[in-house]
Amino acid sequence: MAGEREDVQFWFDPLCPWAWITSRWMLEVEKVRPVQTDWRIMSLAYLNLVQHEGKGLSEEYLERMSRAWGPVRVCAAAAEHAGPGILGPLYTAIGTRIHNQERRGDPDVIPEALAETGLPASLADAAESTDFDQLIKASHHEAFDEVGLDVGTPVIRVRGKAMFGPVITPAPRGEAAGELWDGLVLVIKADGFFELKRSRDRRPSFD
Repeated sequence: MAGEREDVQFWFDPLCPWAWITSRWMLEVEKVRPVQTDWRIMSLAYLNLVQHEGKGLSEEYLERMSRAWGPVRVCAAAAEHAGPGILGPLYTAIGTRIHNQERRGDPDVIPEALAETGLPASLADAAESTDFDQLIKASHHEAFDEVGLDVGTPVIRVRGKAMFGPVITPAPRGEAAGELWDGLVLVIKADGFFELKRSRDRRPSFD
């Protein structure tokens, strides 16, 4: 039908800077292509500490992962409270503060993000609770049972095929965002395609 938009599933952990940049690219894609993003949660803490059993990780990274449960638990609680449609706005509210404003570790990030999206302040308590962990794991497995455990976030599913990436910085804007999308769709369509990669030579840019 005319005007129908293609649904694309996007799995994110709020703490990942690379997923954040890719998510901002998806918002640009929505402006120039008939695409709608369905935001879903995964957990870097679950991936690294449970599925990978913390192997090969530095003490500093292990400590960071132990703190990574909080934001994604709040996202899960919010989706349970208000429905999955809240995940996009809440992710934007949390991610803007963590990444663009460089407030990682600031205890005010979650309360402010909840207030901005009209959610109850009490949902912040989910950060220290395991009540929503099964919801997180179920969403996580939907992506990672398909793409495997040797990747991270973002994971995007396009036309029934899930892939890790794209990893890019900064997020392309306007028609450049659309052109990258067009290329991604062509690549994903190729049966048996697995990987394109080069070593990263720059830090994440949130401009």
